[in-house]
Amino acid sequence: MLRTLEIRDVLIIDRLALALGPGLNVLTGETGAGKSILLDALGFVLGWRGRADLVRVGAAQGEVVAVFDLDAAHPAHAVLAEAGIEVEEGELILRRINTADGRKTAWVNDRRVTGEVLRDLSETLVELHGQHDDRGLLNPRGHRQLLDAFAGRDLTGVRAAWRARAEARGALEAARLALERAQGEEDFLRHAVAELDKLNPLPGEEATLDARRRLMQGAERIRADVMRAHGALAEGAEGAMRDAMRWLEGASDRAEGRLDAAIGALNRALIELGEAVGGVEEALSGLDFNPAELEALEERLFAIRALARKHNVLPDDLGFFADAARARLAAIDGGAAGLAKLEKAVAEADAAFGQKAEALTTARKAAAGRLDAAMAAELAPLKMERAVFVTEVSAGEPGPEGVDAVTFTVATNPGAPAGPLNKIASGGELSRFLLALKVCLMGDSPGMTMIFDEIDRGVGGATADAVGRRLKALSDRAQVLVVTHSPQVAAKGASHWQVSKQVENGATLSRVAALSAGERIEEIARMLAGDTVTDAAREAARALLV
Repeated sequence: MLRTLEIRDVLIIDRLALALGPGLNVLTGETGAGKSILLDALGFVLGWRGRADLVRVGAAQGEVVAVFDLDAAHPAHAVLAEAGIEVEEGELILRRINTADGRKTAWVNDRRVTGEVLRDLSETLVELHGQHDDRGLLNPRGHRQLLDAFAGRDLTGVRAAWRARAEARGALEAARLALERAQGEEDFLRHAVAELDKLNPLPGEEATLDARRRLMQGAERIRADVMRAHGALAEGAEGAMRDAMRWLEGASDRAEGRLDAAIGALNRALIELGEAVGGVEEALSGLDFNPAELEALEERLFAIRALARKHNVLPDDLGFFADAARARLAAIDGGAAGLAKLEKAVAEADAAFGQKAEALTTARKAAAGRLDAAMAAELAPLKMERAVFVTEVSAGEPGPEGVDAVTFTVATNPGAPAGPLNKIASGGELSRFLLALKVCLMGDSPGMTMIFDEIDRGVGGATADAVGRRLKALSDRAQVLVVTHSPQVAAKGASHWQVSKQVENGATLSRVAALSAGERIEEIARMLAGDTVTDAAREAARALLV
């Protein structure tokens, strides 16, 4: 429920605080007094897109604050939770300012938010209805949602079935495209796999072959140098050292120990020399190769490098490329079976969606009959007992909400052709259809504040009285705010405000005053009589207020 609305420096309002109550709240006043400005201001704080020049002339900024009471089950809590906003003690405070240069800033419970958050909240807080309101019941695109709300249908199942159907069809289409692309390169893949299987390159093999090739290419020159070194060691140095060792050992007995250190050093040198000779001999053995071996090695090395260039991969990645090519060939070979499986999944998803959509269509047609009966009951008190309201459920484009198109049609006079609600009814008739629909669909708006902007325009007398009674009945279940020029409607209000325009210090300002019981008589008498309020008009006003 909207508890208070505070407006500062908006258009011709300098300061205004409006305390609303439950039930039917009515706003009356002369044309141009500023009633629409109140709705503009409320729409501004709710994030609705409206006029840009809201700031009062001479003011630095305009500000609007709206305070709502929320119960624990109010749907606004879901929007607040998604935005990370906590609401204490069920009080929701919306505040928005508009500077003179056009900048807009908004807060929810002192938390800065975007206009999008305000609009999301507004969908759960306020409904605005007028004769030509395309946000409400007159929008044909919303008739299906309204019928579902009247029926109390949960569309979770059919939406899930639609998503599953879309996913199955997407998977099938992707598989078909992948198979077509793969089949286009099948010959290439088979040839590539055959080449790679025949060569069977191993990770690291290219580097190993390259090092071996370079060693073999320089082996002849290296071997000649190593042979000369081997001869010098094995035939020259070793023989000379052994001769020296023999001579020293023969003389050591007479040297009284002076040769012991030299003999020990020679022994160690002979051991080291033997190891050096062995290492050289081992190297010579490794340098022995068959020229045919070098030719075969180069052939394999060049083949690995050629395949790597051909497939634009590193030589060490040829094995991974081969695995990927084999996988693509396996997909081609098993493609028909895979497509058959996916086609079966699509058929099953189509059947599941069709089953749920058919059940939804049946439920909608049954709900359409109930809605038509409810509308007939509501139209009679509104002096439209001859009008016929029909909810048409026809085949539409399949989608996440089923396969139905829903249209509200009316025939306002016996024998007259039926047509869309927003094209057939006149202004006065349209307002009554709109009101009757809202009464029937009240169940879809828990906790809503409903605003009716001159919905009684074009009707008077008994019909206006009937409109007022329906608004009063509607306000028994929700807070209703009505902007009206009808005294019959104004008389049904639980709370009554008068909007007036005054000139103060050369500036035109709009004022709103809560009316007492006596003041209500004068205001309703003015609405009945015009500029000159007579005693007869006052008596008529008292009669309406009874």
